[in-house]
Parts: sequence; structure tokens; C-alpha cells
Amino acid sequence: MTALSANLVASKERYPNRTALRCDDLQFTYAEFDAAAARVATLLERAGVEPGDRVGLMLPNTPAFAIAFYGIMYRGAVAVPMNPLLKAREVSYYLSNSGAKALFGTPAFAEEAAAGAAEVGAQCWLVDDDGLMKLIADLPEHSPVERGDDDVAVILHTSGTTGKPKGAMLTHGNLSRNCEVSQRTLVETGQDDVVMGCLPLFHVFGLTCGLNGAVLAGSTLTLLPRFDPRKAIEIIERDAVTVFEGVPTMYSALLSVADQVPPGATRSLRTCVSGGAALPVQVLADFEKAFGCTVLEGYGLSESSPAAAFNHPNRPRKAGSIGTPIEGVEMRVVDLDGVEVPQGEAGQIQIRGHNVMKGYWNLPDATKETITPDGWLNTGDVGRVDEDGYFYIVDRTKDMIIRGGYNVYPREIEEVLYEHPDVAEAAVIGIPHDSLGEEVGAAVALKKGAAVTADELRDYVKARVAAYKYPRLVWLVDALPKGPTGKLLKREITIPTTESTR
Repeated sequence: MTALSANLVASKERYPNRTALRCDDLQFTYAEFDAAAARVATLLERAGVEPGDRVGLMLPNTPAFAIAFYGIMYRGAVAVPMNPLLKAREVSYYLSNSGAKALFGTPAFAEEAAAGAAEVGAQCWLVDDDGLMKLIADLPEHSPVERGDDDVAVILHTSGTTGKPKGAMLTHGNLSRNCEVSQRTLVETGQDDVVMGCLPLFHVFGLTCGLNGAVLAGSTLTLLPRFDPRKAIEIIERDAVTVFEGVPTMYSALLSVADQVPPGATRSLRTCVSGGAALPVQVLADFEKAFGCTVLEGYGLSESSPAAAFNHPNRPRKAGSIGTPIEGVEMRVVDLDGVEVPQGEAGQIQIRGHNVMKGYWNLPDATKETITPDGWLNTGDVGRVDEDGYFYIVDRTKDMIIRGGYNVYPREIEEVLYEHPDVAEAAVIGIPHDSLGEEVGAAVALKKGAAVTADELRDYVKARVAAYKYPRLVWLVDALPKGPTGKLLKREITIPTTESTR
């Protein structure tokens, strides 16, 4: 037995009675976690899911996600994690694009999950924690199916600006090695640690560094389905959390309630990890002062499993830097021809190592554009490296918007706007936002004689995409700026001074 499933089996054998998963009063020991995952594997087998088949996972941060995920691994199938907030049209795309045979969805969004699954003919189980346990209660335990390092374990949908989301194929080798290196050299977790599980598990950061890292180390993962800073503080104190992993907006939110934290409530914290977007230097400094805990900032992307570089705990940290490459990973800065630029000069960051994805699902041309023949991953991010080998992000060449740690792809939202009968042109851009990092905005030119309002357009999109994606600010323009060839010039779009609402 190899790769991800082996980690849960090993921790079950070493620490059978240790709490593996917790969500308030609901707890699972490693023995119970393993048994439940093995029964999910039987459920999948009886539903006709074979090793290598894809299974959608559209659940919030509760034990059901972890159990279903490892059940998929035990069956030797491929997990397709999805945001529970997706609408039916998005669900059906993710399932049809990956060819998924089944979906675990949450009853909280039953209509969207069921409708999306029905459209592609996928088996759909709508389960919360209790529902999943009842579903598998009488099933026998399934032995883990052998999988190799090069076998795909997860398909994560991601995108740039040139079309629909692409499925990044992450192998057992990608995820298990990235998890092992991150756990051993960065957070240094062990069986006595308690890891805060507030990062979405459907996102590669939460999946690799949170769930998989805790399972590998035999730690306890205490879950928070919806992030709230006061609830997070309560959990940190209650469970004696030692490792906190979050995105910058979470650190800002915790800072906003720092003056309300009871003395000693967070004394158990020893390491905090930040990723998903750039952490403002002032936020880092203020957080460390308020909570007395070191924050390690890093960098990665879905295509790199995700960790690529970090400020390591045993090395000097540099404010504003994403640190140095992790063990087994190389990074460099190149020009447009792929030639490495002199130290200190800006260029595109490339990554090579055990963390680089196998490719995009069923998209060989996109894979060739992203991964060079000698294995370098083009990140699309502009950066530089200093004399000590520390990397810095300068800018993004992609138009992707990072809103509160979530990726929003402009082209996807523009497609929805163009479906409105009154829209002639639309451009979606990121707007700087103090707490979220970026907010989603849309400039729209209407067809002649159209009378739709900006608010109506915003609500139109809101009804068709996940809540974190729709543009809070929509404004109408006579025409969008274009270059000599007719190409839309997003950088020349004027953003209204009116404060965004709703």
C-alpha cells in the first residue's frame, strides 16, 4: 500500500484511540476514522465506482468531508473537491468535465448539488455527519486499494483567464510528498499537536497542510465549518490548538477581535502558517505582537500541491518575502524566452519538483503551455529573488482575482454576464479591498436601447454563481477600452469612486 491511504492506516495503527477529527462535540478517534473511511470505500464499490474513477466531494469542513475523502482514497478512486456554495450549473460542469460517477453533497445546498449531479447522471448522496454514518453503518470495511505515486488522487479545478476551469491532476506522490515535507520541515507537527481546520478542505492548502498533514502526523484536526474569529478563538482555547493555518483575511479578522480575547486564551499556539495570498507586513507584525505566535508566510498554487516556498522556522524571515523553496523543490525567475534573469530582476517564477502536477485533465495543449519539457511549471506570477535566495512576488500576470483567499476567474463571470440579453460587453476585474485583498467588480456596456440596471445585473450573476464570485460592484459604461487590435484593455478601465455595496 502506498501514498495517501497508507498515512491513515499507519496513524490508526500507532494511535488508535487518539482523537483524529473534532467538530465541537462530534469526535472520531483514528480507529473510528479508519473504519468509517473503509465503509465509504465499500459504498463506492457497490455504487460501481472503480479504482481511477472520479468522485465529487461537495461538503463543508466537518468530519464527513475527511471520512468521504479518505473513503475515496481507500477505494483507489479520484477525489474532485468542490466548494459547497457552487450553483447547479457549476456543479454539473465540474462533474461532467472530470467524468465523475458520484457526488457527496451537503443537505444545506441539496437543490444545487442534486440538480448538478442529475444533469450528468451521477449518483448523489446528500449527507451531513450523522447522515453519512447512517448510510455506511451496516457496510463491511473495504481494504485500501493499492495506488502508485504517479496515480492521480485529486482533480482540483483551477483556471487562468482563457476559458473554463481546468482540472489540475495531483498525484498520490505530489500530495503525499508535499504533505510530508510541509509537516516535517515547516509546521513540525506530531501526535500531541492540535491543528486548526478552518481552511476550506476543498482547497489544496487546507487539504494538504490541514487534513493530510494532520493524518500523517497523527495529530488532531479540529474543524470549523464557517470561519468566525470569535468562534476560532473559542476553539483555540477549548482544544489547546497548537498550529493555526489560514489566509491573510483570517489573520486580519482575528486581529479585529484581539482586544476581546481573554488572557491566556491562545497561549497554546506555537506556529501559524499563512498562504493563499500576500500577507501585509503590518498585519503580520500586529498579529505576532497581539497573539505572541510566529507566522510563517509561504507561496504555492493548486498546480504545485500547493507548497512551493516558505519562510522556514529555522531560518531568518524577511518581511514581504515568500521565503525559500521547500525541500525537493527548485524555483527560478525567467524572462519571456524562459531564460533565467540576473538576481534581483523581475520575471516569471517557475517551479520544478515533486510538487508539480501531472497535468490538466484531458487538456494536453494547456499542459504543454504550463509545464516545460524539462519539468518547469510556469506560474504566471512575476517575482524576483534576492542575494540570499529569498523570493518576492512582484505582480500577477494572470487576471485571476483572489477574494478573501478564494480564487475568482474573470472569464467565468464574464460568460455569465454575456448571457444576459441586454449586455453588449463585460469585463470583470479585481478591485483593491482593505480586508478581502480584492473585491470583484464588473464594468458593463449595454446593448442599444437596453434599460437593465447595475443592481439587476449584479443580482443576475449572484443567482448563477457561488456567493464569493459574484461582483459586488457593477457599473455601466458606454464602451470598454480597447487597443489597436480590438483587444480589451482591462488596465485602462476606470473604477467608480462610489464605495461597493452588498
